[in-house]
Amino acid sequence: MTIRLGYQMPNFSYGKSVRELFPTVVAQAREAEAAGFDTAFVMDHFYQLPGIGTPEEPMLEAYTALGGLAASTERIQLSALVTGNTYRNPALLAKTVTTLDVVSGGRAVLGIGAGWFELEHQSYGFEFGTFTDRFERLEEALQIVRPMLRGERPTFHGKRYQVENAMNEPRLRDDLPILLGGSGEKKTFGLAARFADHLNIICNASELPRKIDALRERCAEVGRDPQTLETSYLCFVMMDEDGDLVRKQQRDYLGRMGIDLSALSQAERAQSPADRQFVGTPDDVAEQLRTRVLDQGVDGLVINMVFNGHEPGAVELAGRTLAPLVG
Repeated sequence: MTIRLGYQMPNFSYGKSVRELFPTVVAQAREAEAAGFDTAFVMDHFYQLPGIGTPEEPMLEAYTALGGLAASTERIQLSALVTGNTYRNPALLAKTVTTLDVVSGGRAVLGIGAGWFELEHQSYGFEFGTFTDRFERLEEALQIVRPMLRGERPTFHGKRYQVENAMNEPRLRDDLPILLGGSGEKKTFGLAARFADHLNIICNASELPRKIDALRERCAEVGRDPQTLETSYLCFVMMDEDGDLVRKQQRDYLGRMGIDLSALSQAERAQSPADRQFVGTPDDVAEQLRTRVLDQGVDGLVINMVFNGHEPGAVELAGRTLAPLVG
């Protein structure tokens, strides 16, 4: 598995009817596949996230959507970024992602994280618990899911989960990749060093040097060569041939959050959402991502294009611009 250039679809508010919604998702995935992206991602949420929209905005169930994309694409890998561990029994999750792998002809990636959106848990009746609870559950889940993806039949009796000789057939392969996503330098990075093939780092770009150092420390603690743990960075891209247009979109977007970009000092900007946004013409964005992300030691990029990714040609422009950076 290699994830060098991924395209995430976090937004399903396209100004279209519900009947037109999934065809628009398919069109983006196909455009990403043709443009050189190696992986297409959807979010595993039930409500739209703060900072992107309001809870009642459209949100598709991840694995049903990924199954539809499997039938609509040919080469691109498919994953959730990331599966909320709290939403599914881990043995069932292993079965689900393995079935996606079979349906897609060996293109599934298990992206997984601890879960964090409390409103969804409250509304849907899932136990939320404390931060520590959720990471204990994730650690136990990985001890079940990973062997099931490898063709083993685990028996596990933990505090949170129990399985007995859990079988997982059929499988196309015994090396279906596991991606962990998050920013936690101790817990998330520690679990990635132990269990994952790939770590997607979610943080402000200014934090990346520290994050990479922390990941190397976690790998050293378990005796793992960090070169064997591939990394990518999740970034919010606002790209258009008209750089002024997207810079205005950024200012308006941040303004709705009460942030005046022009009034921020450099230190304040580094602490703001703007620090993970890459904005401007294709050349502007490529240079920002090269210097601020890839030159810091990150292997690959996962981008989303919340404002215009659903517009025909936007994903193609991004792929054409960014694929040479990570090829």
